[in-house]
Amino acid sequence: MEHLPIRTHGRMCNMTSIYNASALDEFRKERSLDHNSIRRLRNRLLKQFLSDEVVIADFPYAPQLVLHCLELYQRIDSDLDGATKLLFRTDAGMLIESVILRIASGRTTLCVSSQIGCAAACEFCATGHMGIAQNLSASQILDQVLQAGQILTSERRQLHNIVFMGMGEPFHNERNLAEVIETLTDVRQFNRSPASLLVSTVGIPKAMIRFANRFPQVRQALSLHSVDPEIRKAIIPLASRYSLPDLKHAIAEVNRLQNAPLMIEYLMLKNRNDRIHQAQELAEWVQGLSVHINLIPFNPIEDAPHLEGSEPEAIRAFSATLKAAGLKVTIRYSLGADISAACGQLVRKENRRSPTVN
Repeated sequence: MEHLPIRTHGRMCNMTSIYNASALDEFRKERSLDHNSIRRLRNRLLKQFLSDEVVIADFPYAPQLVLHCLELYQRIDSDLDGATKLLFRTDAGMLIESVILRIASGRTTLCVSSQIGCAAACEFCATGHMGIAQNLSASQILDQVLQAGQILTSERRQLHNIVFMGMGEPFHNERNLAEVIETLTDVRQFNRSPASLLVSTVGIPKAMIRFANRFPQVRQALSLHSVDPEIRKAIIPLASRYSLPDLKHAIAEVNRLQNAPLMIEYLMLKNRNDRIHQAQELAEWVQGLSVHINLIPFNPIEDAPHLEGSEPEAIRAFSATLKAAGLKVTIRYSLGADISAACGQLVRKENRRSPTVN
């Protein structure tokens, strides 16, 4: 694929951030700017997602204000459906990815990354095979939202939902994640509904409860994948630190703090976790909890050639068993199969050969 040119407005990670209300107010005071000029700038950029050129066209001191801290390195559009993978380059020269999903219903979802790599090291995930995780700053996470939003605005589309299901474990970057959520829901900034946000975790019980206490309207998703302790530990090594009873308690606490059901993500792996008796065990495990189970077909990755996705008939039978137990179940159908749909798959290849930016 052809690499896109570097954005001309530079980077802002170590400069005045447009996402920092107090810093931007100080910027205004030092230059004796009118309050409305800053308000208009934020509205155009963070709420309307207008282009950089339009945003700064009549803004005083525009050369002193940098709008982006990530460089759009590569854009890859699916030839099969409405998916677009965006590869961004950080100051350190590492690549991260975001994925725009244009659903057939007309709604759009953005999947963002919170880390480079992931310490959870899940067997099925390409990101988990990248090595030690590095946290992304709040500005780097927010810039994924901004640049994706600008792309959708240029298409006359709206951004409806933002999910933290990209590279990394969000609760391993808990402090920056909280800052991002505050900024996204701040009426002065992105002004997004908390209900339009979803944070996915492999299961860190205390962090799940802390997050629900602080952001009771932001939905959570748990990558469960099995209620057999040994199978779950094999799939998710981090599970050895957090027991299934602890996770069940955390879900109950999140349910107590939130009105919306917690999403249970269950990756369907052939002959590993897709048998009928395992569906029955899952149904029994979630009894008494408010959950919505999302069955996910497996996208093969080169780092785990031994894993296979379940057959469609097995997924349907698994779903039927759960529904017969009175549970709400959805089968997710992946988009972007032709653009390395597995999270982190393309980034890992590019990070091996991309030169570091000095």
